[in-house]
Amino acid sequence: MAALTYSMLTDPTSLEASVDGRSPSTGTVYLMVTNTGREVPWLKIELKVPVGDGAGHLTPNIGTINASGQYTDTQSAPQASTQPVIVQARGTDVFEITTQSGRIEAFAPGDYMVLTLENVTVAPNAGLAVLTVTETTRDTRRGRWQVGDAAVPLVKTSPKEIPVPRDFRPDKAMLDTGESLTLSWDGSADFDYRVLFPGGQVDIPAGARTWSPATAPRRATTYILAATSRTTPRQEHFLTTTVQVRHPVLETLTATVGIDTPWVQGTADATRGRVTFTGTGVEISNNSGGKGTLVADRADVNGVNTEWVQGRSSDDGKITFPKDGLDVRQGTGAWGTVHADKADLNGVNTEWVQGRHADDGWISFPKEGLNVRKGAGNAWGAVFADRADVNGVNTEWVQGRSADDGKVTFPKDGVDVRQGSGAWGTVHADKADVNGVNTEWVQGRSADDGKITFPKDGVDVRQGSGAWGTVHADKADVNGVNTEWVQGRSSDDGKITFPKAGLNVYRDGTQEWGTMAADKADVNSVITHEVRGSRDGQGYIQFLDKDKGVRIFGGVSAGWIRGLNDDEAWIRFNEEGIWVLKHRNGKRESANVTCSTVNERPA
Repeated sequence: MAALTYSMLTDPTSLEASVDGRSPSTGTVYLMVTNTGREVPWLKIELKVPVGDGAGHLTPNIGTINASGQYTDTQSAPQASTQPVIVQARGTDVFEITTQSGRIEAFAPGDYMVLTLENVTVAPNAGLAVLTVTETTRDTRRGRWQVGDAAVPLVKTSPKEIPVPRDFRPDKAMLDTGESLTLSWDGSADFDYRVLFPGGQVDIPAGARTWSPATAPRRATTYILAATSRTTPRQEHFLTTTVQVRHPVLETLTATVGIDTPWVQGTADATRGRVTFTGTGVEISNNSGGKGTLVADRADVNGVNTEWVQGRSSDDGKITFPKDGLDVRQGTGAWGTVHADKADLNGVNTEWVQGRHADDGWISFPKEGLNVRKGAGNAWGAVFADRADVNGVNTEWVQGRSADDGKVTFPKDGVDVRQGSGAWGTVHADKADVNGVNTEWVQGRSADDGKITFPKDGVDVRQGSGAWGTVHADKADVNGVNTEWVQGRSSDDGKITFPKAGLNVYRDGTQEWGTMAADKADVNSVITHEVRGSRDGQGYIQFLDKDKGVRIFGGVSAGWIRGLNDDEAWIRFNEEGIWVLKHRNGKRESANVTCSTVNERPA
């Protein structure tokens, strides 16, 4: 049982279920928490929201919800005070409410708290959605925590029918010259709208309820608003409105038996040119009454007899027609330029050919061939081509297109590759097949890559910083290796160093003694603290301090034991016991044991 009281409010008061094809139904949900009994120390409240698309679910996703909360103290001051509480989403279906301090606080009788869930997308399918509350409070009388539960229902109603669009209207019923037009209407966002007019139609962007034509109508025009429902595309609504124009302009005039008029004239002062119909044809006059200009996109006539043809401006190019052909002139009368996409001629005799600009490259034609020059002066120019197929090229150097590009020069002894500054350059290639390479060093492509230098006594491998580098290889086949140490690939692998006395084996990249593992060791002598068997639990031999001998752990099995030299005594073990013998005059005979006890050490 919950110690606090919970109730639910919504805005709008009835949440409509969402419908496919319409804008999602949204609303705000308020959880009201009150205390009608004694003071309740509380720590947290969890609100579990039914998430999904069914009739019993509130929303398909709580990630779009903006959650906040406030606690109102109505008792401790003359005027009620409100402070926020912390609201956080936990998982996919829970909101957790905690105190601002994060510690337990008292919920006094008469105080209240409101959890606000804004922008709740309502799940489809009408029905009853039940939200559950779990509260964590403190039982002060028993001195222990207690958890209480409560259920809070809310209803999702079936969606109402979408209201039809209405009130399609212009902002002006009569348009004067120069005025603009705006059409407006009221309607639901669940319709797609378009405006139809003579000669076309326009789709209205989502959310817009006004539209203005790019050009105001010049005569009386009827506009049609078409609204199409997204849920039932066949359901369409049409509204019409008509706009009148005070000074209508006709785009065309059709007369079935002709038009009789002495002249036709423009409508404005700047365009008051006139066409007059005379007995011999037509006269074109300008707005001052003088001879006018006929401007047309195309003239289709059988012939034109004229002294000259010129562009529309007085300084435009001009063509005159002398008896021997035609002259192309500038507006000043100087020789002009023929501009064309293509010229199909039998031949061209010219002193030079140049690009369209004064600083473009140009070609001159001396008797021995042709010269390619830069635009400014007579400096040699460059030939640009996708490919050159020639028998040979004699040149001092070859360079990239920019002044700072790489450059290849051709001294007598071979080829020099330089940077644009003149310093030695770099040859970039996928593969180099040469008989030999003479170089001071070889390095990777980056400045911090490894580097190989070639001193007189061999090869040095360095890092990009200049420190000694590492040689990585699958196998090394050399006659000898001089090195201070050898280690595995990782910094904590075993390590071998080479002091003057032999070699040291260390473990784990430290200076602690390591283990040398091998199938067999063939050495002249071994100096070690102890010798052990290779498996766990086997016996081992320890080598004691000087003159104290050895200690054998795990027992000794032997047929006989002899001193260090051939003529020293020895002990033999057989089924009858132990013989202590000595070797004298080539014979073995019994020896005396001079120790008084077995445990006494011989002198």
